[in-house]
Amino acid sequence: MGLGKLLHGHAEHAEEGGTIDRPRAYELFSDLGFFGRRREMFTRLAALSGVRPGDRVLDVGCGTGYLSRIMAQVAGPSGQVTGVDLSVPMIEHARRQAPADCAYVVGEAQRLDLPDASMDVVTSSLAVHHLPVAARAAAFAEMHRVLRPGGRLLIAEFRPPTNPLLAHVMLKFSGSPMRHNPRDLLGGLIPDAGFEVVEEGELPVMLYYVRARRP
Repeated sequence: MGLGKLLHGHAEHAEEGGTIDRPRAYELFSDLGFFGRRREMFTRLAALSGVRPGDRVLDVGCGTGYLSRIMAQVAGPSGQVTGVDLSVPMIEHARRQAPADCAYVVGEAQRLDLPDASMDVVTSSLAVHHLPVAARAAAFAEMHRVLRPGGRLLIAEFRPPTNPLLAHVMLKFSGSPMRHNPRDLLGGLIPDAGFEVVEEGELPVMLYYVRARRP
């Protein structure tokens, strides 16, 4: 059985998107999938996001809240981190783990219930490929809307391993998350939403990221 079937409580269709509904299994497979370096990789993502003490941070597709909890340590008691995810089980899990300065809400990336220009930082990690294809442009437009001028955006997605054998094994094991090239997946979504791309790059363990800002 592939990873996707273990983690999803229902069938997932590439065009329609899908949610992960088994948070404990997701946490276990994430730890294994990053070869024991998950904390290191997500700490680096938090640093790349540019989060600072006192920042208002939004994590779109937050899942179990792993990245948002790391960013909350930097934002500190004067900051606030909000996580949004469509999966009720993932949000319930995130709430059980949440520090005082983290809030988690069930919601859609393409319909964020937040005021205009209310965030200093917006992040989304390993979530874009779960969005319905037809909703992705709207989701990035919403990220742009809620981010203040000069605010920072960080998007991270899976990238296939460069080793052909490892890539084959990971594709067979994980299914749809590893079928895309992250550059093709994101395409022009970020600049088309009005963001200015600052940097793109790779982290050692299967991650590709784009840093951008709202002009």
